[in-house]
Amino acid sequence: MFGTYLRRELLGRRRQTIIIAIGMALAIALVIIVNSVATGVRDAQAQVLRSVYGVGTDITITRPVTPPSGTDQGGQGARGPRFDFGAGAGDASGDGSRTVHSSRLTVGFGTQTMAATSLTTVQKVHGVEAASAVLSLTNTTFDGTLPSFGSRQQGGAGATPAPSGGSDAKGGSSFDVDSFTVMGMTPGGRAVGPLSATTLAKGRTLAASDEGKHVAVLDSSYAKSKSIGVGDTLSIGGTDFTVVGTVSPTGSDSATASNVYIPLDVAQKLSSQTGKVSTIYVQAESASAVDSLKASLQKALPKATVATQADLAANVSGSLGSAGQLVSNLGTWLSVIVLAAAFLIAILFTISGVTRRTREFGTLKAIGWSNRRVVGQVAGESVLQGLVGGIAGIAIGLIGVLVVNVVSPTLTGGLSSGRGVAGSMAEGARRTFGGGTGQTGRFGGAFGGASSGARSAAATQVDLSAPVTAWVIALAVALAVLGGLLAGAIGGWRASRLRPAEALRSVQ
Repeated sequence: MFGTYLRRELLGRRRQTIIIAIGMALAIALVIIVNSVATGVRDAQAQVLRSVYGVGTDITITRPVTPPSGTDQGGQGARGPRFDFGAGAGDASGDGSRTVHSSRLTVGFGTQTMAATSLTTVQKVHGVEAASAVLSLTNTTFDGTLPSFGSRQQGGAGATPAPSGGSDAKGGSSFDVDSFTVMGMTPGGRAVGPLSATTLAKGRTLAASDEGKHVAVLDSSYAKSKSIGVGDTLSIGGTDFTVVGTVSPTGSDSATASNVYIPLDVAQKLSSQTGKVSTIYVQAESASAVDSLKASLQKALPKATVATQADLAANVSGSLGSAGQLVSNLGTWLSVIVLAAAFLIAILFTISGVTRRTREFGTLKAIGWSNRRVVGQVAGESVLQGLVGGIAGIAIGLIGVLVVNVVSPTLTGGLSSGRGVAGSMAEGARRTFGGGTGQTGRFGGAFGGASSGARSAAATQVDLSAPVTAWVIALAVALAVLGGLLAGAIGGWRASRLRPAEALRSVQ
């Protein structure tokens, strides 16, 4: 009886059923598309973070960035790395100029270090599955020619001869600055941290037996750009290192977290950072306990900055960052507004239908239908209309997701390294200084431009893919049922308040 009456009423009111179903279908489809695109954006952000953050890494710990002051042991000041040359620096040339070469391994400009014992403190915190520490450095090599500035004539008029030598034979100077990133890490440890997001390309990785040795593993892209292979040597901080292997990122990134990887103790010694690290990578015992573990680590290291993947994902820039903001700010609210509109349309049409069926419901109540049965009848009709709209919405939503995956728009994303993540350096920066006169003596050059390149990671291109998960389909069905129940409950309540005699008198 219930099913027969239900089918007859729905078929008899096709217009109302179609309008409610269309409104619900559009709302459900939009919810599916927005949720799928949002999931795709989150996956793309995780892919950008993977090379600099590490697979399985849940939390990173760094020191807050503070404005530098003065000059540290590595020759860095408020303006960045500084090279100082005395009057007799370099090798003399026949034209009176001097060729100089200097290589320094220093902590990146703006990067703060912490005591290596912080790693032990982290490992003792409850909920930590694994942890490792690295020291992110920048190797800057300076090659150039210092001109001959001449000397004063004794016993003469005191005139100073014109400068000679240099790149233009008139006292001009030419300087090459080549920089690359270096990461010191514990040999043999790659369970958590940047190297966990890499795969071996050639040779081997750093083994536990490499502690204290001058061996290095290179990013495969960097090695290719510099024509360096396994077995070749690379000068780091003025010391020759033997390249034992190359690594490649596991994802679609073009480069890994650093250009070069060397043993941590060697990196600390060459950079005059003995007993220091710059970043600690942490893997939690449970993914659901990341937030609580973050609070525990912050309490254990109150002066440190503790960041999760979600925190860093908020700093992803480029078109990927714009897409993330669009989905979170516009897409979610648009889905809520459209869904609310669909629910409102369903409720209004149901109430309107109940009003037009006043005599019908009055007759049914007169022949013995209870209020509960009347409410059940109206609610059943509304739920079925919502389900029809939900099924149509799922189909439309899946088609929309398919279109996104076929088009697969390419997004670019980068990550600011101001929170302790090593970035790429501008290489081969060349500065040419024109000839001039002046006293011979201390020559200083601040190369803040080269070091500022370390503040941002190389942009990564990611193809956006919108996955469809089972919970999204379940959410769509639940929303369709919820919309039908709301409309049916309100419409049924309106119908149940009708008195048979008044209902029959309302229609002559």
